[in-house]
Amino acid sequence: MDQAKTKKSLNWAELGFQYRYTDYRFSATWRDGVWSEGELLTSRTISVHEGAPALHYAQQCFEGLKAQTAPDGRVLLFRPELNAERMRQAAGRLLIPEVPEELFLRGVEEAVRANYAWIPPHGSGASLYIRPMLIGVGENLGLKPAKEFEFRVFVSPVGPYYSESGLAVISLAVSDIDRAAPAGTGAYKVGANYAGGLLATREAQSHGANEALYLDSASHRFIDEAGSANILVAMDGNRLVTPSSAAVLPSVTRRSLMSIAEQELGLTIEHRSIELRKEIDQFLEVGACGTAAVLAPVGKILVDGQWHHFHDEGKSVGPVMQQLYDRLVSLQRGEREDAYGWTHEVVMGD
Repeated sequence: MDQAKTKKSLNWAELGFQYRYTDYRFSATWRDGVWSEGELLTSRTISVHEGAPALHYAQQCFEGLKAQTAPDGRVLLFRPELNAERMRQAAGRLLIPEVPEELFLRGVEEAVRANYAWIPPHGSGASLYIRPMLIGVGENLGLKPAKEFEFRVFVSPVGPYYSESGLAVISLAVSDIDRAAPAGTGAYKVGANYAGGLLATREAQSHGANEALYLDSASHRFIDEAGSANILVAMDGNRLVTPSSAAVLPSVTRRSLMSIAEQELGLTIEHRSIELRKEIDQFLEVGACGTAAVLAPVGKILVDGQWHHFHDEGKSVGPVMQQLYDRLVSLQRGEREDAYGWTHEVVMGD
C-alpha cells in the first residue's frame, strides 16, 4: 500500500455521520467448525439465504471503532483489543462462534489499510468509522443457531455524530420503554437491542430531546444508559459517577474516560446505581459517551414532564466534560504521549 496514495476529494470538515461507500471490506466465514483466512472484497452487498438466522432470529452482533490520523501521519486505532473482547462476549451469549482476537484485529487492519484514501486527514474533525459485524447465515428455519457465519468489517469516513463539531450539548428525555431485561442482552452489542430502541428515540425527539434516557427495567428508578451512549455524572465532592448495571453496555469510551478522570483530573470515580429522581438535583454536569458520540455534554433531561438543566442552564459545556473530552481525543488523535498504551498503529506498509 502506497502511503502517499491520494486522498479522496471530500469536504472532510462537513461530513455527517452516515454510511459512505468505500473501496474494500474484509470478510471471513465460519463453516464446519473453522474460520477461513479472510479476504478483501469490493462488493458492498451481502447475499444471504432467506432462512438465515440473522434475519429471523437476530443472531448477529457488531462493534464500532474509529481510525484517526495523527499529526505525524500515523493511522491510529483506540483500544481495539477491547472491541475484540466485547464481540467475543456477545458471540458467546448468542451461540455464535467467537472471532479470535488475531482474526478480528487483522480484519480491522486490512479494511483500514485498503481504504487509506478514505481516512480523513488530521485536523479535519472527521474519522474513519469501522464496523465489524458477525452474522448467522446459511439455510435455516427452526429456532436454532446457524450452521454458517460471516465476519465482515466495512469502513466509512464520518463527521461528528451530532450535527455540531467538537462538543455538542444535547438533551435527553426519560423513556417509559424498557431497553433490556435485567438478565437479558443489554450488556451485549447485539442488533436487537437497538431495533427495540428506535421507538423510544422517536418519542424522545417528539418532546424536543436528542435521545432517550433509559431507566432500569425492574423499578424505573435507576439510570441505565441513553439510546446510543453510556452516562457520566459529575457531582459535588469532585466525583464522577457512572451507572453500575448488568443491563448496560460496557463502553470502551466510558472505561477510558473514567481512568482519565481518576488518574489525570484527580476525581473520585464511582460505579454505582444512580437513582435519577432522588439524585438529579445533585448533578453538576452530565455527559453521554460512546465511540460514535465520543463525549456529548447533556444540557438538560426531561423527567416526568419537567426539564432539569445542568451547568449554566444547559447552554454551555462544563469544565469536567470539556477536560475529559480534550484529554481523550488528544490521545485518540495521537496529539500527546500515550502513557496508557491505548493507541494501536495500523502500519500502512510500503
